[in-house]
Amino acid sequence: MVAVSKSSVLSTPLWRRALARFTASESDLAAEEAQEDAVRNGGTPCDQIPDRTKACVCGTLRSVTLRPRGGVPALEAELFDGSGSVQLVWLGRRKIAGVEPGRRVKARGLVACDDGQRVIFNPVYELVCPEKV
Repeated sequence: MVAVSKSSVLSTPLWRRALARFTASESDLAAEEAQEDAVRNGGTPCDQIPDRTKACVCGTLRSVTLRPRGGVPALEAELFDGSGSVQLVWLGRRKIAGVEPGRRVKARGLVACDDGQRVIFNPVYELVCPEKV
């Protein structure tokens, strides 16, 4: 039987985490940072939201497009939080001040599944100021 000291057991997770961060790609590190930031701001990770539940998501808008739905204008934005993405759809809107690619947003609403994609229709939202480091 090999004796293992308490200090070596406690340092192993830290060592593994440091090695994983050292060997990870820039996009993986950015996604991990985005996930931590989303949770810190009160959001639920996008990949953990079940269908037909109310949720709060927080992340960065990757794209914003105007796409009519049933003859009605609809502003669509893809919110990415590091774990996945959710489409935010405002029906009857052509433009919303401040809703633009690269902007950080916190949104709440009922998550539905539309063609395999998580969607929140007419979410309650707030624009999040970038944290100063």
